[in-house]
Amino acid sequence: MQATPIANRLHIGLFGKRNAGKSSLLNLLTNQAAAVVAPHPGTTTDPVFKPMELLPLGPVVFVDTAGMDDYGELGELRVAKTLSVFRKTDIAVLVVDSTQGMSEDDLHILKLLMERESPFVIACNKSDLPYAVPVNIEGARVVKLSAKTGEGLAELKLALVELGQALSQDKSLVGGLVSPGDFVILVTPIDTSAPKGRLILPQQQTIRDLLEHDAIPVVTKEQELRATLEGLTRKPSLVITDSQAFLKVAADTPKDIPLTSFSILFARQKGDLVYLSEGAKAVEALKQGDKVLIVEGCTHHRQADDLGKVKIPRWLRNAAGGDLEFTWVSGVDFPIEPKGYQLIVHCGGCMLNRKEMLWRINSAKTAGIPMINYGVLIAYIQGILGRSLAPFGLN
Repeated sequence: MQATPIANRLHIGLFGKRNAGKSSLLNLLTNQAAAVVAPHPGTTTDPVFKPMELLPLGPVVFVDTAGMDDYGELGELRVAKTLSVFRKTDIAVLVVDSTQGMSEDDLHILKLLMERESPFVIACNKSDLPYAVPVNIEGARVVKLSAKTGEGLAELKLALVELGQALSQDKSLVGGLVSPGDFVILVTPIDTSAPKGRLILPQQQTIRDLLEHDAIPVVTKEQELRATLEGLTRKPSLVITDSQAFLKVAADTPKDIPLTSFSILFARQKGDLVYLSEGAKAVEALKQGDKVLIVEGCTHHRQADDLGKVKIPRWLRNAAGGDLEFTWVSGVDFPIEPKGYQLIVHCGGCMLNRKEMLWRINSAKTAGIPMINYGVLIAYIQGILGRSLAPFGLN
């Protein structure tokens, strides 16, 4: 992996009406033709994601969106795509056409941003034109801009950097769990689902995070864990395992060594580990005929004994003592208002940013539906939930 994953980048969304100049601004910000620009409205249909470095802020991803004033059957679909970007936006840029001033559609976008408590800056585009209308919104940062001439670009970047630096974003996976010089064992099974020639994203990110904390990661497979433990000169401070190897790893790891999983680490980093852990109570309460939503933040080729499609449903049927009604969604799909489910089972979310994951969790909370994380569920099913949560002060 050569670049910072999209999920770990600050998401900066560009919103506004059609032809306000969002795509032109994206091209100006990135200094390349990242988005198609045309004079007629509705050129941008799907969100355009463009990763880049915004110094001194670091890795970010700009997201160009379709106009919020689009209409008709296709227009409604485009607006729905734009609304989905709100869920993952850390900082928003409201692009206003200065020749028209602040419209009702712009005010609607502003209301949505305020409801979501999203930091934002208003970019008044086309301000180089003589008939530009001044825009003043109390308490809002407003930048006069011309995506054509580049006027105001430096001020806009400065505003984005200041907003980004003000955000509290603890992206640490192992913060508070390890100290410099600690040995940490990572149990990484190599099976048919493991990509050839590389480790999966959660394993890569955990290794990097351990190195940033000056810890010493030791990578091994579950079959070699005992030999690894015996070969270390001192006891490791933590063992982190793939959830599917939980049972064997728990048996081979002495009780005085803390143990958890990659998925549970991501539950803490991306979302609300306490809430996701409480979902175990809902598993206990499942009964035949209940509805369960299984969610994965990415799409991948399904294996014969796929975790989300085969193993988890099998475990849940056994827990319920009968058949259950399952629904599966993946990637960006997630019900805006989930209803009718007795339980939502979500993956670790390594491909989702924290903003999106928290939105999903809050949607479940609002609907009164318990949610549980893959790693938490597996630990519960295998009778080691208390041990796997102990490193975080939970049980």
